[in-house]
Amino acid sequence: MTRTAPATAAANALPGLPRDADGPVFREPWEAQAFAMALALHERGLFTWPEWAAALARRIRLAQAEGDPDSGDTYYHHWLATLETLVAEKGVASAETLERTVQAWDRACERTPHGRPIVLQPQDFA
Repeated sequence: MTRTAPATAAANALPGLPRDADGPVFREPWEAQAFAMALALHERGLFTWPEWAAALARRIRLAQAEGDPDSGDTYYHHWLATLETLVAEKGVASAETLERTVQAWDRACERTPHGRPIVLQPQDFA
């Protein structure tokens, strides 16, 4: 699989990023989507990679202090939490909007049979 230059640049700028010889690796589709969202926001100038790395390191340290064993399987959970924090801090979306969206996804997941695509519908935001 060919990696894009921005993805490779991100992998090189973030030494803790799970990767192989070709670049970032993901265990689940949502991990790749979270990575892509951060990449897109970086490309739009929302944050620099050093700023991102510092915010992610803070998130991981906090999680470790709360008992995260840091076995590698929670890395993208921290990635997503960091993304949500920076989006709120930068004023792109409020914490309330982010929480409303998380709840909408939860509702959509609950009604979707296993193996089927999850589709958000207007009632999910009610």
